[in-house]
Amino acid sequence: MASTLHLSDFVYPQAANLIAFAPLPAIITRTALTGGASFLDTFFLVPGILSQQDAVKVNDGEYPATAAMTSGYVFRVENQATVAFLQRVGKTGHLVDVDVYKTNDLSHIDPIASLSYLAGISSTMVVAVLLVAMKDYAALMFLGTLMAARFLNVVVIKRRATLGWKGVKEPGQMGDLMILASQDRWIRMRGTVDDLKEVTAGSWLQEMQPLDSFLACTASLLMYGSMAFAWKASALGSILTAGLLVLSSALLGICNSTTTKLRMFGCVVGKTGETPYARRRDMADDILKQTQALGYEDNSWAVRLGLVTEIKQDKKDVKSVIL
Repeated sequence: MASTLHLSDFVYPQAANLIAFAPLPAIITRTALTGGASFLDTFFLVPGILSQQDAVKVNDGEYPATAAMTSGYVFRVENQATVAFLQRVGKTGHLVDVDVYKTNDLSHIDPIASLSYLAGISSTMVVAVLLVAMKDYAALMFLGTLMAARFLNVVVIKRRATLGWKGVKEPGQMGDLMILASQDRWIRMRGTVDDLKEVTAGSWLQEMQPLDSFLACTASLLMYGSMAFAWKASALGSILTAGLLVLSSALLGICNSTTTKLRMFGCVVGKTGETPYARRRDMADDILKQTQALGYEDNSWAVRLGLVTEIKQDKKDVKSVIL
């Protein structure tokens, strides 16, 4: 009599849950795009939970040189989430226009991203209900432990994502920034000075306090401890939880890729247009003409930013441009 073959004869289904430890960047990207975290994230289970606190590294170490064209002041954008967004919307050989503004309406919400986010949360609920119906409590505990770890990381992010020091308030003043990102990506960012400060000055995540470190360490222990439940789960329960992690990863990837605006501290940062240039010199000439037409008196920022080597102050034109 021929023996019946089972899935467990070829693979160990419980081991599939190890994908929960894959350091995928989706959660980090989402944290940066939203400027923080929501408690609803607890139910969006994606591999990479332990890496969420590394969201400050999302800019790959880049802090682009920036000039305030209205005042001539030159500095660097230190907000890592903003830098990552500019890297994303920037395009080599193009001057990209970006606006910063505050809004309380839902006009900045991306429909596909929102639907993907809700689908990810719903998927977790469906799998949890199925596990209860199957009475696979080990798999359910595995799922619950992942949620607990996710929840603790969300709490830490919410504690860290607070508005820090941004300098003196300048109500009503309009700002106009020229940002030189890597790979010849040029960004012109406009908005009120106060809004620009909020999204460019300083890190958007504060340093971890002792309580934050304790919560993050607890989340790590929960993640590794969750495998004790995963190893006791049934084959079908393991397939469901592993499938949930894979599906959620895809949904969060769609959510991130269809998010077109950065949200942070009540501000929305969005791309409004782009202009291609054959040479950096052409862009420099054009931007200086525009600032002169707008009445910006101090164009010395262009020299300090490295766009030009010298400006004739009497005629307000470029004498030599660095290629």
